[in-house]
Amino acid sequence: MRTSSTTRTATGTKARAAGPARTALPDAAAPALVVVAHGSRDPRALSTVRALLGDVRALRPALPVHLGHIELNEPLLPDTLGALGDAGPAVLVPLLLSRGHHVTRDIPEMAGASPARTRVAAPLGPHPLLVDALHARLLEAGWPARVPADGAVVLASAGSRDPQSRAGTARTATHLAARLGVPVLPAYASAAAPTVPEAVRALTARGYRRVAVASCFTAPGRFATECAAAAPWIVSAPLGTHPAMARLLLHRYDEALRTVGAAARRAVPVP
Repeated sequence: MRTSSTTRTATGTKARAAGPARTALPDAAAPALVVVAHGSRDPRALSTVRALLGDVRALRPALPVHLGHIELNEPLLPDTLGALGDAGPAVLVPLLLSRGHHVTRDIPEMAGASPARTRVAAPLGPHPLLVDALHARLLEAGWPARVPADGAVVLASAGSRDPQSRAGTARTATHLAARLGVPVLPAYASAAAPTVPEAVRALTARGYRRVAVASCFTAPGRFATECAAAAPWIVSAPLGTHPAMARLLLHRYDEALRTVGAAARRAVPVP
């Protein structure tokens, strides 16, 4: 079974991360994949998520792929799970970039209240494929191939009061800094500090004159728009349909199945 690959993104950069590994089962017999998006009043968010699911289906044509939202958009996750019923198991993959309240409480509670047999996978970040997408989006926005001596990056994300979420974003910032060779400071649109303007001021005070904003958002929306408005130099687009995102969704799906399989093997008594 192939467990890693190297591909080129639209910007020409190499995606060096693993996956997605294929499941042991044929896709037609595998559990359904339910992508769980947050939801947004911005219509661009829903169209972006639907396009991303199209990319996932193109990679795994025989795999059943469904969409459910936590709030604001239809179909809502409880409705998606209700439609699945007890027809077969499903793996819920949060279209969220770090662990927080939605991952640890909201999604499991919605899953537990449904008749569907489900397992919740890890959120998309932190992971090297996420860094691939962030890096590529910065290059598309004009990040120079030659590292600027006075360059730095603010990693703008939604924010959460959950310390696990902030720790995950900090890890992503550390990995992106290693990739770029410049400081990367995490910042948040809500619920956590520093804000993007505060992070920009902090880097400017340290002598960095070219401060880019990397949008750590899956799709356009209010938070992404507000963070982009605070950028003093270049700002990258939300991650959206970058090829690494579909691969990362499938990687988390496969990872959840491998975890279930390993647990089942450990439960078999040794004769």
